[in-house]
This record gives sequence, C-alpha cells and structure tokens, in this order.
Amino acid sequence: MTRNRKRKIKGKKLSSKQLQYQVLKLFQRHPKKRFNPKQIISKLKISNNKDSVQHVLNQLVEQNDIIQLENFKYKVRRTAPPKSDQSLQTGKVDMTRTGSAYIVLDGDGEDVFVAEKNMNTALHRDKVKLRVWTPPGRRRPEGEILEILERSAESFIGNISIHPKYATIVTGAKNIPMDVFVNLDKIMDAKDGDKVVFKIIDWTKEKFRTPIGEVTTVLGAPGSNDIEMKAILINNGFDLEFPKEVIKESEALPGKISDEEIAKRRDIRDILTLTIDPDTAKDFDDALSMRYLENGNLEIGVHIADVTHFVQAGTALDNEAFDRSTSVYLVDRVLPMLPERLSNDLCSLRPNEDRLSFSAIFVFDKDDKIIDRWFGKTVIHSDRRFTYNEVQDILDRGEGELISELKKLNQISKKLRKQRFKEGSIDFDSEEVKFRLDDQGVPIDVYIKERKDAHMLIEDFMLLANREVASYISQKGEENEIPFVYRIHDEPDPDRVAEFAAFAREMGFELNIKTPADIGRSYNRLTKAIKEEPHLKILEPIAIRTMAKAAYSSENIGHYGLGFDYYSHFTSPIRRYSDVLAHRILEANLEDQTLRVNKARLEDQCKHISLQERRAIDAERESVKYKQVEYIQNHIGEEFEGAISGILDKGIFVELYDNKCEGMVPFDLMPEPFEVMQGRLQIRGLYSGEILKMGDDVRVRIVSTNLAARQIEMELIGE
Repeated sequence: MTRNRKRKIKGKKLSSKQLQYQVLKLFQRHPKKRFNPKQIISKLKISNNKDSVQHVLNQLVEQNDIIQLENFKYKVRRTAPPKSDQSLQTGKVDMTRTGSAYIVLDGDGEDVFVAEKNMNTALHRDKVKLRVWTPPGRRRPEGEILEILERSAESFIGNISIHPKYATIVTGAKNIPMDVFVNLDKIMDAKDGDKVVFKIIDWTKEKFRTPIGEVTTVLGAPGSNDIEMKAILINNGFDLEFPKEVIKESEALPGKISDEEIAKRRDIRDILTLTIDPDTAKDFDDALSMRYLENGNLEIGVHIADVTHFVQAGTALDNEAFDRSTSVYLVDRVLPMLPERLSNDLCSLRPNEDRLSFSAIFVFDKDDKIIDRWFGKTVIHSDRRFTYNEVQDILDRGEGELISELKKLNQISKKLRKQRFKEGSIDFDSEEVKFRLDDQGVPIDVYIKERKDAHMLIEDFMLLANREVASYISQKGEENEIPFVYRIHDEPDPDRVAEFAAFAREMGFELNIKTPADIGRSYNRLTKAIKEEPHLKILEPIAIRTMAKAAYSSENIGHYGLGFDYYSHFTSPIRRYSDVLAHRILEANLEDQTLRVNKARLEDQCKHISLQERRAIDAERESVKYKQVEYIQNHIGEEFEGAISGILDKGIFVELYDNKCEGMVPFDLMPEPFEVMQGRLQIRGLYSGEILKMGDDVRVRIVSTNLAARQIEMELIGE
C-alpha cells in the first residue's frame, strides 16, 4: 500500500488528491524555497497544466499549509507556534470534502480550522481533543487533533473498486472524503462497483494517513431505491438492524397486562378514548379522551404510550434506544428507535385493546379555561382509531361519527392556538413535501402536504401536555432545582436577523427587529402577508434560517419559537428517547415524591440526543432530495414554473412551485453573461441590463439530472 503511494510520477497527469499531496511534499522538502506553478510542474516532471496546479495551491493556502507571496510564488509556512501559545480543547469534527475540518468546540469559542495533515485519523462528527493556536498575523484559530475521544460511527457505506492486488472504497460522502484501501481477503463476495458496508480497521502510517477497511455487508449493485435509502441511513450513522440481545429482550416481554399492574393505575377504560393518526401509521403513541363531569366541566386526557414500563433503565433495550435516540423517517420507510415488538405492538395504543399509558389529564371550565391538571400512570381502552382525513371530513361536513366530541376538541384546540400566538408563538407553517410511490418505491407524484384542523387539533393538545409537564417539574423544583430534559429554543442571532431584514426590505417587506418579541411579531406578519403577496414566499425559509436550532438541554432557557417559558417533549416516547427520560423523571417526582438525577450526566445525554436528532433530520432531508431528483429525471425536457431561490457565482437556483424540487440554472446555459450583484440578491445581464432577483417568477426546462449527486440542471425559458 505504501509502495503504491511512492510509485514514479514522472510524466504522469496526477489526480487532484495526488497533486495536492506531491506539491505539499515538494514544499516540505524545500522549506526555504519559493515556487510558482510553472516551477512546480518542472520540479515534479508531471503533465498537469498550470490551472490544475494553481487550483491545488489555492487549496493549500486556504488550509494554511503554504503562504502566497508576490509574483505568484508560494512557500511552506510554520504551522505551530511555541507550545506556550497553545491551549487544549475538545469538540466535534465538521469535516470538509477536501479532508480538512472545522472543530466545533465544546462550550463557547470560534470554530477551529484543522488541516488534513493534522487530522490524526479523525472523521466527521467524531469527538476529539485538540491543540489550538492562533498563527502570528492571523485571526482565525488553527488546531491539531491529538486524540479521538469518541467515534461517531463504526459502519460506513461506499462503492468498491477491485484492482489486481487490492480494492478501494469511495464513499462520496462528507464523513470519509478519502479513498479507503481494502485487502482482497477482506472484501467478502463483493463485485467491482458494488455498494458495500465497511468498517475501518487500521490506518497507514505516513503523514497523509489513509484508512484501511474491511467489508462487513455487500448490498449489491448501486442504483436501486432500497440500497440508496439504506446508504443514506448508514452514512448518517444509523444501524439498520437491532442487536440480537435487544430483539431477544423485546420478544421476552409479556403481552398480557396483569391485574396487579392495573390495580396500581388510574383505570379510565370506560371513558371515551380515540386516536387520530396518518393513514399509514403503524405505531399509535398518543390518544385523547374526553368526558363531561357532573358539574358541567370538561375533562380531556392526553394519553401517551407507557414505554418506560417495558423499557427498563440499564437494559440492552434501553441502551440501544439511547444510542439511536430517535426513529428516522425516510420517504419510503421508518427506521424505528424501538424493535417492532414494542413500537407496533406492546406500546402502540391500538383500538379495542387495553393499553398502558402515562397521562396528562386537564379539566376545562365552561369558558374552556384550564382549572386543574393531573399526571400519572393509567390504563386506557381506545374506542376508535381515526385517520386525519376521516376527522377532517367529519369536521368539514358537520356530521358523522362522534361529531359533537370532535367539534368540541377542535374548538378548544383553536382557543389554545390563539392564546399561544397571543403570547408570542411564531407561526411558521413550513411546507412538507410528500410523495406517491409505485410498487418499486419510485415516485410517481410529488405534492405539498396540506395542514388542516385535524392535524392542528392533535398538535395543540400535544403542545399543551409538553408545556404543562415542563411547567410542573420547574415549579416543583423552584427552590431546589429538579434536573429535567427541556426542549429549548434560543432567541435569533441579531446579526443574521439584521441581514435578513435588509433583504426583506429589498423585497418590499419591512421588519421591526428592535426586540426578540418584535422579531416574532414581524415574522407572523410575514406569514400573513405571504397569503396576499405570493412573491414574498421566498422570504419564509430564509427567515427560518435566522432562527436558532431547537435542542434538548437540562438548562431551561424557554422555547422562543413557541413562546413558552417551559417546554419539554413528553408525547412521543416510542420514537424519541428524550421523552423516555422525561417520563422517568416525571414519574419519580409525582405527588410527594422527589428525585434529582445527576444534572451533568443528564446534560451529556441531552447533547447525544440532540446530535442524533440532527443526524435523523439530515437523513430525512437527503431522502427527500433523492426522491425529488428521481421524480424529475422522468421529466427531462419538460417545462415548469418556479421561483429563484438562491444565487451563486456559477448560476442561480430555482425551486419549482408544484413539487418543491430545486435545481440549478448555470450561467453558461443562459442567453447572455450575467454578473452577480452585491449581496447575492440579484443578477444583471451584461448586454440587456435585465435584472433577475431572489423570489422572481421564472419558467425553466429540465436539462439533466444526476441522481448520485442529488442534482438537477435547468435552463431558463424566455417569454
């Protein structure tokens, strides 16, 4: 393997990776010399042109490996200052496709750049210890990784190329941007070009260390829907199968509810209870009950699957659920957090069956105001399973099964929603892309999911339960804190909001950004304005990007987007481990009981759960993008209406109205040269002076697609 790296390069045209390696080696061999591209070609005796060498030099400058001098000459630079000027830090790796990385430090601090040669085998999302310094005359900190504290993934996926004496695997993904070498006795029965799952078993010893892998699973020829969806899951760090001991534990759980267990709980099996879920739902983790009390008040129960009854802390089931932390919802499948024995059977609140639940029960007076609440373990019996469409149809027609009960639930949910917005909740109703698939999983239609009263009815009661659970724990621990899992959302970054406000002003919409409350009200005004002026629609996703990311934490700062001082996740323990933790802590602090878990350990758990959530979101978005490109590739040559959604140096992005598919119109496919105006909000034709700006309506033709790269190429259609 090392001999392969040292083979003669004289007269050869090197790949970008090889060229970068050889150029840096040349500078390191001659630390006092200065070279320009022509001299480098002469020294190395290679056939690459000056442009390719210049490109590599630019990369090495950006990585701070070399310094650019006058007359297009370069020299190597000292990378590390004296040890007295250095500090040790820990953080997570955010890798680039060149092999270098930025380290997101634990706690506060600017991201630290680490050149490829200083990565020390660290990979994307690994937790690492690093030495940090700021080079003389530079502002940006740099670093060198000293130790891998925690690997983010053990399994990876890529395409294998089989050579006479060895094999290589290329992932094409951010997590391993370099080729992986594999000995031929470690490839199982893989064929050239197959997509395989592999693990890294060693690294080569030279400065630019290369991973050595071993194939663990052969998926087969790439291109099928099934393989590509599995690849997305594995590349985002999710195991496709549960360990044998986890399955064994789940299968051993008793299916019958004992009389002893029922006696410990509040029995509400005789109260009207129903579930409302999507048509295709298999796991039902929440239900609603309602009954009128003798004094005329209304009792509404929010009942959540009692996962912690079955998943005991410290078991293999629990450890695996924590490792996963979330179910992952791709376009055509769900990778569950819990085995099907629990998610689709024991913990699913199926109709016409007794089920164990953890409940939040509220009493509303005749003005629909909450006057009492109760939390505790219950046993329920769902009388009816509704789909969202069924409930919406009954509400729209004003007649049908349980019409009076559904109307009352809808009435209260609307009042809860109105009060929430009055108190500062932001109404970002993001559009959700949905697909209709054929029997092979290929998309035959793409559409935008419409949110109606039936969806929001359930959402409002879940928000109520989540808020009240967090409020209960916070109030109980007011004098002596009870550590808990909060769902937090920070205020937006003022600089990003100011930049967005300037852009919105260009689009004709004025924002008041004096205070966080003003920002929230302005964003709600924007949501309403979009309904009257559709061209402002382009502002909504940009506004969302100014917001902080919601996360889990033991430090409560409130939830800015919802306008709640206290908020948790309690209502989906089948698919979120945060809710499992919330259930355990809540149960241990009911009535006169008090239990305080170790806050530092809880915070570490929150960080892991937040990271897994972000990975799941990345996987879900990637699967949507894949299916969009897969759909569009059957419409090459067809024309669509859309809006300009982004501007880069090489072209403009256009998002299609009907299906939210986004593609690029390169400048070289446009009828004249265009220049990008300052701020990247508009472009101007150099001959005609025509101005195109973000949000403008355009008509495009689909030119080509690249499913592997998830890319769509378009061209503009004139009047």
